Amino acid sequence: MLAEITIKDFAIIDEVSLSFNDGLTVLTGETGAGKSIIIDAIQLLAGARASVEFVRHESEKANIEGIFFIDDADHDVYNVLNHFDLPYDDEGSIVLQRQITSKGKSICRVNGKLITLAILKEIGQTIIDIHSQHETQSLMQSDQHIELLDEFDQQALAEAKESYLHIYEDYLRLKRRFKDLSENEQEIAQRMDLLRFQYNELKEAQLQSNEDEQLEEERHQLSNFEKVYENLQTAYYSLYGEHKGLDFLSHAMTSLEQLEDVNDTYSQLSEQLKNHYYAIEEISFQLRNDLDELEFQPERLNEIEKRLHEINRLKRKYGKDVNDMLHLMASMEEELEQLENKDTHLQALENQIADVEKDVLMEAEQIHELRKQISEDLSHSIHEELKDLYLEKSKFNVAFKTLSGDIKYHNNHIALNKNGMDHIQFMISTNPGEPEKPLQKVASGGEISRIMLALKSIFSEHQHMTSVIFDEVDTGVSGRVAQAIAQKIHRISRHSQVLCITHLPQVAAIADHHLLIEKSQDDHQTKTFVRKLDQDESVIELSRMISGTEITETTKQHAEELIEQAKSVK
Repeated sequence: MLAEITIKDFAIIDEVSLSFNDGLTVLTGETGAGKSIIIDAIQLLAGARASVEFVRHESEKANIEGIFFIDDADHDVYNVLNHFDLPYDDEGSIVLQRQITSKGKSICRVNGKLITLAILKEIGQTIIDIHSQHETQSLMQSDQHIELLDEFDQQALAEAKESYLHIYEDYLRLKRRFKDLSENEQEIAQRMDLLRFQYNELKEAQLQSNEDEQLEEERHQLSNFEKVYENLQTAYYSLYGEHKGLDFLSHAMTSLEQLEDVNDTYSQLSEQLKNHYYAIEEISFQLRNDLDELEFQPERLNEIEKRLHEINRLKRKYGKDVNDMLHLMASMEEELEQLENKDTHLQALENQIADVEKDVLMEAEQIHELRKQISEDLSHSIHEELKDLYLEKSKFNVAFKTLSGDIKYHNNHIALNKNGMDHIQFMISTNPGEPEKPLQKVASGGEISRIMLALKSIFSEHQHMTSVIFDEVDTGVSGRVAQAIAQKIHRISRHSQVLCITHLPQVAAIADHHLLIEKSQDDHQTKTFVRKLDQDESVIELSRMISGTEITETTKQHAEELIEQAKSVK
């Protein structure tokens, strides 16, 4: 959830810090008090484009900072953070920062690290969903509908989609290979000439596996011959010979042997010294053998230098090490064989593509049938939600179609993509006798509000949004519809934190938390303030919302009744 946001020098806000809780928080206040400005700030924190007009008059920059707590370790936001190698802690806190300067520059950070606006937007889309009367959200975008449908019953589709994607990736790989092999003769001839030249150059080098590492090690040894010889000799003669290390250790060992029968302590010390003596003696023998085997070979060093020079020349052209170049040779050999026998391989690829095409179509068809079943369940659920919002005459349907492509399917030619063969669009008719239209073409503001709430009631528990924000989505409704909208908004807050700007007392009454936005003016500036209302203060604010400026005992009683009614609904 969005735990806290600090806004400074933003529009008419001097500085304000807001703490939020789970559940439904409503923001109310007079028109022009700055309610939507707070939502604008949150939108910028989620990656919306900025304007210098957001910077407070006579200020150099506007600053917005928000901290989010993500309880779900599998939340999509972590996929985005990992993809861009961005930091986060184990406690699930994510700090987003946005700074807009008076010169139009925008600076974005996540957990203190600078990021681009595009990355901030990707992060914001996974945790914040803002809906207003004037903004098209994901629910209104037809290209998002297939993902929403699949989210509605992920479990039913999971295995089929995984199987399809596996075969679809094989299909794409084969198609790309066929295309590459079918290019014009001139390009293929040029490619073959290049491959033969490169392959022969590598082959003539007669590279051996790990040869470069072994040569580097041998060169290091030969280059340090004098240092190795002198230090081995010093170490050996320090240990072996009269009045040397082993000689003194031998005297000490003999002395301790005379005390073995005195007590166990001396016996143990004597045994330990013997073990150490023999171990050190073995080291001295090894030093002697190494000295005997040492031989300065300047000719060999020259050979190694020349060989490494040749290998490094090839590395600059073909790979970071010898093993890489050997693997490259193998792939070159395979590609040359395919190009030299192109027609045979093309025929084999055609046969493979035909076989895989049958399999991928079968998998896509299975997903299509599953989606048809899921769409019926979704339509039924949305109809029930629309009934609750007094749109019982509405008809909701999921329209399926295929896009034209080069794959023959029955009597048509279709295209496949990562989602299969389906292109999906949500359709709705809000009045009897009217044909169903795409969701985004619904005209009435009040109808859009209710349809959006119906859809969000269904999808909110599947979308895993940290915060859902409604900016005056209840405009144009009243009475029983207003009460129904209030209940739907509160229902969404069971799955996601909800922040809602509202002018409806029914929505404000059902809130778990109530913030009042106020502004003050003096001769020089206008400032916005926010304060959290207790229950008595909330009753006064609801009374104002019901009657306007004049608050009477009757309106206060009505406000109290709304709050009590809301408690019974919760």
